[in-house]
Amino acid sequence: MIRLILSKTANAVLTLLIASSLAFFLARGSGSPVREILGDSATPEQVAQLTAELGLDKPLIVQYGQFLLDLVSFDLGDSLRYGQSNLELIAGRLPASIELALFALLLAVAVGVPLGIIAAMREGGVVDRIASMLALLGQSVPLFWLGLMLILLFAVRLGWFPAGQNDGIDSLVLPAVTLSTLPMAQIARLTRSSMSEVLHEGFISAARARGLAGWRIILIHAFRPASLPVVTIVGLQAGMLLSGAVTVEYVFAWPGLGSLATQAVQTRDFPLVQSIVVFGALVFVLINLAVDLLYGLVDPRIREDA
Repeated sequence: MIRLILSKTANAVLTLLIASSLAFFLARGSGSPVREILGDSATPEQVAQLTAELGLDKPLIVQYGQFLLDLVSFDLGDSLRYGQSNLELIAGRLPASIELALFALLLAVAVGVPLGIIAAMREGGVVDRIASMLALLGQSVPLFWLGLMLILLFAVRLGWFPAGQNDGIDSLVLPAVTLSTLPMAQIARLTRSSMSEVLHEGFISAARARGLAGWRIILIHAFRPASLPVVTIVGLQAGMLLSGAVTVEYVFAWPGLGSLATQAVQTRDFPLVQSIVVFGALVFVLINLAVDLLYGLVDPRIREDA
């Protein structure tokens, strides 16, 4: 188990380093933010002074080295637009993003897993076809379009829910439903595929021959070996929902990390963009690391092979 932890941790650190490096170089490649800050009427002297203050006059490799040193010391720098610590800005928006991502993930699991199990139990039947069609539809519909349609129907016409902002539990429903659509479809399809494969195994036939109850066969004997890929996809979706819900947060004006990232990109606030990307990569890596370690608990064979 110790070898498994060390191996997965090393991979996580390498992944985080690559993601952070990409964030650094892509942010620098988008152009200098000096003109964006000073405006077109700035004099060359003002431009040169601000460029020096931001450290953009140094060679790129020097900037990169300083970036890595700051990253190791957990210093994410200050925002060019807001003039305050990027870490404070992220911390201020994080609760709203966690709330939305958690609610969406719970909804996706609560609907996707049972739907996949039922479809596997009725393989080839009407229920299976309907579930497969819904899963395919959920993976195909653009989230921004779905969000706008939900706003038009449930907020504008029916008036059941607010159209945006974070003003209580009611305002959470529409963005969470929108955000849960894609992971719900992926979880349902993977659960159906995994359960269908397990239900054809010999030990399931033996359990049925012993006269065990159907619910016990499904929930105890079949679902545990079928749950490994489901755990993986849930972990991946958790990281994506928390760090990548930009479209949904923008459509619903949700005050989370996604809307903060959009504003940072629009104003070329590259220190803030870098910080959000690094934080998102850190969350994604940590969740995947937790999922990998959870594998060892669910399936002892993984601990033995590590």
